[in-house]
Amino acid sequence: MSEDWDTKLVIGQKRQVAKVTKKDSDLNGMPPARRVGAVVGTDKKITAGSNKAHQGTDHQRIAKLDRDNEVAPPPKIAPSVGRAMGKARMDLKLSQKDVAGQINEKPSVLQDYESGKAVPNPQILGKLERVLKVKLRGSNIGEPLGGPKKS
Repeated sequence: MSEDWDTKLVIGQKRQVAKVTKKDSDLNGMPPARRVGAVVGTDKKITAGSNKAHQGTDHQRIAKLDRDNEVAPPPKIAPSVGRAMGKARMDLKLSQKDVAGQINEKPSVLQDYESGKAVPNPQILGKLERVLKVKLRGSNIGEPLGGPKKS
């Protein structure tokens, strides 16, 4: 029993783990390892400080390509179409709000078309042609629409 009293038991002490240094200047903090001649690893992490979700993509190169290949903005509607729409609407004595309600669009959409700020949409132009009864696409813009074609 007296032998148990002489042994020393340490509880809760951390186990010493080998330190991996990132640069040679950190080695100065460990002179005993060098003196003993132990191997000290100086590995650099390859992905240190980068977002792992975006590995392998060169965003600067892609951004430069985007700047070089500027895409022209989509063409706006011709002013002649807007004038033809306005004239036909006035001939029918309708407001922009009335026409917009008939084609199920907002009045601001119709206003953009008449002012020439809108990007042409064939569906909206088709609806406008039916309501205003004038051609708004192709040649002869502003001419009255003929009735259904007879075959």
